[in-house]
Amino acid sequence: MVPVCQAHRHRAMRLYCGVRRIVGGAPTIYPMSADFLLQLLLQVWLPIALLVAAGGLWVRYRPRFPADTLRVNLNRLVVDVFAPPLLFALSAQAEISRELLTVPALTIAGILISFALLYPLLFHSPLGRGLRRETRAAILLAGCFGNVLFMGYPTLTFLYGDIGGSYAAFADVLAATPLVWTFGVWIATRLGHEGGQGHSLLRTMLTLPPIWGFVLGFAVNLSGLEAEPLVKAAKFMGQATIPIMLFTLGLSIPWRELRPTRPVLAAVTVKLLLAPVLVYLLARASFGELRPAQTAAILEVAMPTMLMAASFADRFGLDVRAAALTASWSSLVFLATLPAWIAFLGR
Repeated sequence: MVPVCQAHRHRAMRLYCGVRRIVGGAPTIYPMSADFLLQLLLQVWLPIALLVAAGGLWVRYRPRFPADTLRVNLNRLVVDVFAPPLLFALSAQAEISRELLTVPALTIAGILISFALLYPLLFHSPLGRGLRRETRAAILLAGCFGNVLFMGYPTLTFLYGDIGGSYAAFADVLAATPLVWTFGVWIATRLGHEGGQGHSLLRTMLTLPPIWGFVLGFAVNLSGLEAEPLVKAAKFMGQATIPIMLFTLGLSIPWRELRPTRPVLAAVTVKLLLAPVLVYLLARASFGELRPAQTAAILEVAMPTMLMAASFADRFGLDVRAAALTASWSSLVFLATLPAWIAFLGR
């Protein structure tokens, strides 16, 4: 069941295709209309497209300021300054429940399922033959780890309201971020290089400010302290996170070499279609009728490649172009798969 946030409730009857809303305890199904797609376009896709395009235009018309250097610095700015207060605010105001915790659980399942599907294809089949280890590992990472916060946040808040932001925060900090800096680092160092050396994963985790922002917000939440002014201030600071990271995606896209390879298309197919389908089946088998948290988790699994794919590949000596190309195509195809998933989950 995909609910509509309070701000959109007055027009839910004419917007949603197969999306059920509870009115007086009874589920009601409303037909989809072009109006819903228009609102999705204007409120979610248009800002995303404009920011990504701005990054692409910067690459084209500001050659004096190298895009790679700017991308690295903006990523660091977000990780160190803007993402921590955003995650603090989201975790501090979330109503923590067993249902909410199913979001990171299903997100982890999606990452592991993607790995189980892509690893044999890229490392033990003709699809990956002839590719360097650095290229295969970069595509594998891009096909496993999704953009659960920076694209998940605007999407889920559009669909669910404020609780959608909490879904995105919990999926990111309790699932995606710990796994990318543990399992993802293992993929990059052990699969991406011959005789790769391990990194201090605990030290890496402890030096990530977003983790501390989330932990502090979680502690405030559990303590019951009245911290509304602090939460509002943190949320205001964190508002810069999403626009900067979407602009950074535009900087990362190889605009002059956008033709996808077969391994890239395989990773995109697994990321946007196969893994979410399997997580959906797992959720139905585990929970029966799906509640909002579970449908949000499936949408999180169906998000495109994480925005930091190129930066992550660069940090660990992988194929940056392959990571950026996979991120680019998954983001483009996501424009078609998102409404399909919304319609399917709400049927």
